[in-house]
Amino acid sequence: MLFDVAAMAPKPRYNLLASLIVPRPIAWVTSSDARGRLNAAPFSLFNLMSGTPPVVVLGIGNRDGRPKDSARNIVETGDFVINMVSADLLEAMNVTAIEFSEDIDELAEAGLTTVPSLAVGPPRIAGSPVALECAYTRTVELGQNRALFIGEILYAHVDDDVVLNPDRGHIDAGRMNLVGRMHGGGWYTTTTAPFQVARIEAGDWRRAQSSSVDQNSESLR
Repeated sequence: MLFDVAAMAPKPRYNLLASLIVPRPIAWVTSSDARGRLNAAPFSLFNLMSGTPPVVVLGIGNRDGRPKDSARNIVETGDFVINMVSADLLEAMNVTAIEFSEDIDELAEAGLTTVPSLAVGPPRIAGSPVALECAYTRTVELGQNRALFIGEILYAHVDDDVVLNPDRGHIDAGRMNLVGRMHGGGWYTTTTAPFQVARIEAGDWRRAQSSSVDQNSESLR
């Protein structure tokens, strides 16, 4: 079936694209407003965009025509923390997705413990296997009540038991047991069944192709 994406109404278009581009990592964002009130919320329109500079991007929509608490806090204070969601934290993450009023501390509602960050104001979630301290750099307005919030990663807190080689930045990602977002209706997936596919060098590929041609030629004789 062919979808004319540009012609679709906003909600069906979101449903379609969010079901096609899967699994998506979840940025469990902790932030604080100018008064120091904490907020936690998950966003699956998120990813790493660059290693150098170390850049992450969050796609955050408005709520009832107003910026969501996380978006407002990020711009107000200039920093935030991305906590990755492991399977054992899924229920707590789901609690923080409730549309509470801005005076409610989602972390307290979910019974979560926090740890002070090193360089930014908002704390990180203690149980998360990975927490990225980020400095807000700029916003790219997309229209239709959506914007991209760009941040630079300053520090990465990683559980010791998943670190393979700190000097080379090698991590056993499978052991983190992270959760990814799938399609609507509350569907998620885990990363407990990873598999490895080796990258192919151009020279190896050409040699393999040449060998295949030679073998086919032999079979035709």
